[in-house]
Amino acid sequence: MSLFSRFRKAPQPSAPAKQPEPIAPKAPEPRAPEAAPLAAQEEQGLQAAMAAGDMPTLARLVIDGTSTRIRQQAAEAIDDPALIRQLIRDARGGKDKSVYKILTRKRDSLLAQEREVEHLHAEVAAAAAAIEKHSHRPYDPMFTPTLEQLESRWTAVAPHAEPDVAEKTRQAIDRAREVVAQHLRQIAAEAARQLAAANAATQAQQQREQEEKAAAAAAAERAQVHEAEHKAEVEKHEAEAKSLRQIGGLLRKAHGALASGSSKTAAGLRRGIEERLAGAPPLPAHLANQLRHLDEKLQELKDWKSFSVAPKRIELIERMESLIGATLHPTALAGHIKDLQEQWRTLSKGAGENGEAEWQRFHEAAQKAFQPCREFFEAQDQVKADNLQQRGLLFERLAAFEAQHNWEQPDWRNVITAVREARQLWRQHSPVDPAAAEELQGRFNTLTATLQSRIDAEYARNVKEKKSLIERARALSGSAETRKAIDEVKRLQEQWKAVGPVSREDDRKLWEDFRKQCDALFQRRQQEFATQNAALDSNKSQAISLCEDVEKIAQLSGQELIDGAKRLAELRAAFDGIEELPRADARQLQTRFERALERCHKAVAQQHARDAEQGWTALLDASNAVRAYRLAVTRPADEAERESLKQIAEAQLSTPTKWPKRGLETLKHALAQPANDELAANELVLRTLCVRAEILTDTPTPEADQTLRREYQVKRLMQSMGQGIKAEEGLDALTLEWLAVGPTEEGTYLPLLDRFKACRRKAV
Repeated sequence: MSLFSRFRKAPQPSAPAKQPEPIAPKAPEPRAPEAAPLAAQEEQGLQAAMAAGDMPTLARLVIDGTSTRIRQQAAEAIDDPALIRQLIRDARGGKDKSVYKILTRKRDSLLAQEREVEHLHAEVAAAAAAIEKHSHRPYDPMFTPTLEQLESRWTAVAPHAEPDVAEKTRQAIDRAREVVAQHLRQIAAEAARQLAAANAATQAQQQREQEEKAAAAAAAERAQVHEAEHKAEVEKHEAEAKSLRQIGGLLRKAHGALASGSSKTAAGLRRGIEERLAGAPPLPAHLANQLRHLDEKLQELKDWKSFSVAPKRIELIERMESLIGATLHPTALAGHIKDLQEQWRTLSKGAGENGEAEWQRFHEAAQKAFQPCREFFEAQDQVKADNLQQRGLLFERLAAFEAQHNWEQPDWRNVITAVREARQLWRQHSPVDPAAAEELQGRFNTLTATLQSRIDAEYARNVKEKKSLIERARALSGSAETRKAIDEVKRLQEQWKAVGPVSREDDRKLWEDFRKQCDALFQRRQQEFATQNAALDSNKSQAISLCEDVEKIAQLSGQELIDGAKRLAELRAAFDGIEELPRADARQLQTRFERALERCHKAVAQQHARDAEQGWTALLDASNAVRAYRLAVTRPADEAERESLKQIAEAQLSTPTKWPKRGLETLKHALAQPANDELAANELVLRTLCVRAEILTDTPTPEADQTLRREYQVKRLMQSMGQGIKAEEGLDALTLEWLAVGPTEEGTYLPLLDRFKACRRKAV
């Protein structure tokens, strides 16, 4: 609350307030020996009045209480608004400011309560009227949301409503709800009718389809039996031919593998041939001969391999033993071990006896070499378990977010961020055991898919809205009114920013399309602007010339300035007559011209002020001569001195000076005044006028008059309490008051005159 608004006149209460009883006159001050008994008596009277609610007694104690505590307690106990206002008037300007503050605070509190009650009553009436009006409206899509908002508004103020208003409003709410219920019943009836018609049509269509399907099924079944029999015979012959072709192909591949030295491949192909022989027809003679030759070759290679593979096994055992205690990384070490085991298994295939002792030695070496790998992989398993636990916590947080989010008014950017960060963190918490994480992975995929489906639906809505904006921009690109189209496109761009999120790919494509339509319109505008550049340049040159003319006038002074100012209206009209300026320069040139014009007006005003101030200065100088004469009359001085001073004053008043209005008459009237011996009072008036001038011009007041300045400001504030602060008189009015003040001593007057003149010079 501002300093001034606290002292506004309090509004009158709506009901006539009880007039306060007259306050009893203040009792005479007690003698010192009686002060203590009187204070105790007042304390008892205060407590009794507070208990009985005796307002007149409390009011008397507020004004006439002998102690500050008694007066303050009595003021705190007053709760009658009219009596409080009466006491404020009585306590204003008194010695006890704390009592005045208590009373004004209570008054402000009561006013605030009254305003709050009035506001509640107004809100109750407005809410009731809105519901009553809404209950008579026909149903539309906004009927139910509006009713809910109005009911919420009514619920907030219903406890403060009168019973008849509350009952009437309840009936209006019931009537509005009946409108909604009637609409719902109509919808339900129409839906039931449409559903019955749809069901009947569906049943008829299903009956026809079933009859057609039965006839087709019978025909198809007969054809299918015949086809199946024929197909089975054909498939049997094809299967036998295919089996023989496959066996022949395997025989050719096996002989080719033997020819290239790949006995392992040949042995594998031989096993494949053996599997196919079980379901194949008898082999033709040429295939039987090829199979016999293949078996002979494989037997020869097997005998040879059993002889040559023993040294290779010893080498693999030694290489495996060399890996025991190796400083390789566990992953690389495991790879070497696995590679040696694969080589062992390859040597063992088709090579006769495996050699149990050699195999045992190789296996023990492999177990010892694999021990560091085993420890490493166990640690990896622990990491996988920790990652799985972190994924579980992440899933719980995401599920809680999905459950607690307000999907009626979703924050889509928050949802998108949550899904994206959840997927990133999910990938970071890896590796995990696939088997253990399978069930949690499925739940996470389902949850993220649900959230993503919501996001995709929002994306789809926003894409549709952005496409609508693109079509509107495309339609504007062909508009004949370029300026209006540009303004509309700018509004579309603001609407584009307000549309919700879409996927990055769609956003980029849609934005490129939208920008293309906007750019086409802007480019057309640029082409139109290009045709105006010549005229704009000419207008710019003309505007610069006019600005320079006005700036030259602003630099003049004296009579040249006054004469030059006569051309300002002509230059103003010429500048305003320029139709259009380049956009980049228009504001600058307009500002330059306006500033130059403002400088001219200011210079002219200052010139006039200086000219006028010369008259006020001469008037104040003449007032000093009048003061000297009036002081001589007051002392009194001898006749010759008085006559000489009077002639000096009259001579100054008769000089051919352009005196300010009423100034000369005021001095002549002061010159004719009789003797005035109130020199101290006159000095106080002059000091007060100096203080007022310093307040008006925001000039510091000397330390000696700071108290006077504060007293004057407080007095002015108290006088205007409840009516607002009135504007201070101007310096000219203060100067006329100065001229009318009685005489003072020259030693006092001249410093005050200098202070007053300094304020006038500052104002100019």
